Amino acid sequence: MGFSTTQLASASLTGQIGGMATSAIGSYFSAATQKAALKGQAAVADVNARIAELGAQSALNQGQQQVGALTLKAGQLKSSQRATMAANGIDLGVGNAAEIQASTDIMKEIDANTLTANAVRSAWGYRTQGVNFQNEALTKRATAGAISPFGSAAGSLLGSAASVAGSWYSLNKSGALKGTMFELG
Repeated sequence: MGFSTTQLASASLTGQIGGMATSAIGSYFSAATQKAALKGQAAVADVNARIAELGAQSALNQGQQQVGALTLKAGQLKSSQRATMAANGIDLGVGNAAEIQASTDIMKEIDANTLTANAVRSAWGYRTQGVNFQNEALTKRATAGAISPFGSAAGSLLGSAASVAGSWYSLNKSGALKGTMFELG
């Protein structure tokens, strides 16, 4: 028992229509999955941007602590210098004694400025990184917003419909669809 041309033609069109539907469903879920993944990646980039800002704040706080420790140490050094000079009967307000104290103050300021500049530079790096993460999040959200699962499914259906229509036209013209649900005119 073999299959007739009409049966094979009907089966062929039915298979093509089934394939068209399966392809459309696959396109829909592929686009939906890609959209969800991009939204997830955007959320991760947002978290990374917040972490980068915390790193910047930490760098600035660490710089302030270092300046505080330096100021304390410089104050102790200056007090020690003053005590030593006073114990030796040196007038603290004039000559070498005044210059030594001024030099100590200047060195403290130079070191404090260096520590502050290093902290600001480090914070700048973290903040630049944070801006990059924010831009990444915006790009991912924009890309996700441009993805339409229904549009993907419709595009797949339309693309497949042309192929199915071509097959139907050829089979109908040859008479292979005579007496089937696919026969027209």
